[in-house]
Amino acid sequence: MAQNHSTPPVMPTTTSSELVQAQAELWCHTFAYLRSMALQSVIKIGIPTAIHRCGGAASLSDLQLALPAVPPSKWPRLLRLMKLLVVSGIFREDEAGVYCLTPVSRLLFTVLATSPFHFQASQRLPEWLKVEDDDAAAAETPFVMAHGARFFAYTARDLEFGALFNESMGADSRFVAEIFVRECGEVLAGVATLVDVGGARLLELPQAAANMPADGMVEFVVGDMMEFIPPADVVLLKFVLHNWSDQDCVRILKRSKEAVSTREPKGKVMIIDAVAGSAPSKEASEAQLLMDVCMMLLTTGEERDEERWHRLFLNAGFSRYNINPIFGSRSLIEVFP
Repeated sequence: MAQNHSTPPVMPTTTSSELVQAQAELWCHTFAYLRSMALQSVIKIGIPTAIHRCGGAASLSDLQLALPAVPPSKWPRLLRLMKLLVVSGIFREDEAGVYCLTPVSRLLFTVLATSPFHFQASQRLPEWLKVEDDDAAAAETPFVMAHGARFFAYTARDLEFGALFNESMGADSRFVAEIFVRECGEVLAGVATLVDVGGARLLELPQAAANMPADGMVEFVVGDMMEFIPPADVVLLKFVLHNWSDQDCVRILKRSKEAVSTREPKGKVMIIDAVAGSAPSKEASEAQLLMDVCMMLLTTGEERDEERWHRLFLNAGFSRYNINPIFGSRSLIEVFP
């Protein structure tokens, strides 16, 4: 009988400099969560706000005056956090030791300041991945496994958590609206009515709509987007559909189609969400992938590529769509009945 004496593959030699570089990269991955924790800490302490109130640049003495709640003994430790965030590009420090806001830190008000809740869910991810989805006792998501409730139910019952989440989503909406008007406001030409579904701006669940201010231009409607969406020229779904499974997305899209099909001429649905695989930069692509894992932790949704979006639109009865990648990691998708 012939024997196979195949030669094992020869592993390429790794140089010392490559090994040292690899170890540094591994450390960066291993301790990456500390960057988020450092950012969370300085936001809660109020450093970005203090720098902003100083005109975008503040010395150590400026920060100490603005933040008297931080005792003198803790400032050396706090500056160690700031050093990490400077290297990460969140802040900039000049030669005189003055801390300045960067384009990244100017957007900190759009950051979801609920990282500890996400982190607790992430710690259950290995355990969750070992359980079959059809197991009757299996938790729907790692967030449910960690906190005993679905994400949006938790935001309703925990007032502090819910307030942080709603504040963050509101800040993100203002950020998106500014870019939207600047880059493609013409897509709203001739639009008389718009329903912002699930954005705490028009159609919203009772716990979100109860505290919304009203004016002559905006009407707040308590409702469930799974069941009914008020008729309008445009239905806006901003950062909504990535929270839901394909089945739920089709249901929401069908309700949206019903809402815009009552008008003559028929209206359209506008979606602001990620189109996976179409990011214009490495950072935007990584942002999409991170958000996809975040959705896996918190919800039954995910970030979808164009093929998946196309399939959802067909299943919901739409005829055509147009994608405009104006938001970096997210795009404006117009969908027509």
